[in-house]
Amino acid sequence: MSELGGWLLSHESALRLGAFAALLGLLLGLQWLRPLRGDGAHHRRQFTNLGLVLIDTALLRLAFPLLAFSLALSIEGRGVGLMPWLALPWLLEIGVTVLLLDLSIYWQHRLMHVIPPLWRLHRVHHSDTGFDVSTGVRFHPLEIGVSMAVKLGLVLLLGADPLAVLLFELLLSMGSLFTHADFALPAGLDRRLRWLLVTPSMHRIHHSSWQPETNSNYGFHLSIWDRLFSSYRAMPRTPEREMEIGLGEFRASPEQSLTALLLQPFRRSRPSPPEPSDDA
Repeated sequence: MSELGGWLLSHESALRLGAFAALLGLLLGLQWLRPLRGDGAHHRRQFTNLGLVLIDTALLRLAFPLLAFSLALSIEGRGVGLMPWLALPWLLEIGVTVLLLDLSIYWQHRLMHVIPPLWRLHRVHHSDTGFDVSTGVRFHPLEIGVSMAVKLGLVLLLGADPLAVLLFELLLSMGSLFTHADFALPAGLDRRLRWLLVTPSMHRIHHSSWQPETNSNYGFHLSIWDRLFSSYRAMPRTPEREMEIGLGEFRASPEQSLTALLLQPFRRSRPSPPEPSDDA
């Protein structure tokens, strides 16, 4: 293990928690000062969403004692995976690894909408009837488990550098908070940023209750994947402030409780949303 790897291993949790807490505080402040919809004022659903993230964190620590960053450290220097075989310059390797991980997360997310058992897990995230920073941590524990298993497989396949994995993990958690925040960037800035990055307004379309919009804008960080794979939608059919968020089901208050969300994947429902046609 390198000296840098040892230092990162010792401080990884503090780095991730510190960055997460700092951005969460900033976004909560922005939502309070300049809310777009006011969904962040519904504190009951926020506490429920935060309850899910506590359960998710406990699950990861119990079920996956070897997390993605730790796995990357354990295989460092052993010649495992694609990256050691390519032998790219170190900084280029970091960039390519993060890019490939982001592409993989795009397709994982898209498949969550297509494969019925995966949609049952992922719809817990989409059944939130509000859209604010707390939605960015609202995931069923089983979905978190599936995502971590995929991530561990990708780390092995790529032979990912520990620093690349740590950077991606930071981007993943912080990006999820940002793209779900209840504010909108100035229209001109949002339009320019979207050529590269996913913005809250772009991702808010993905949380529309109208299925053609639900099945669009799958990207987490980079918007290029949606453009490249024909899943990009620029504008919602109704204004952002008025669009219905969530699903056509699971909207009643009892179905939004923490217990109901944990049981939701095991309940019968309509089929998984079909991919929208080009003229949808």
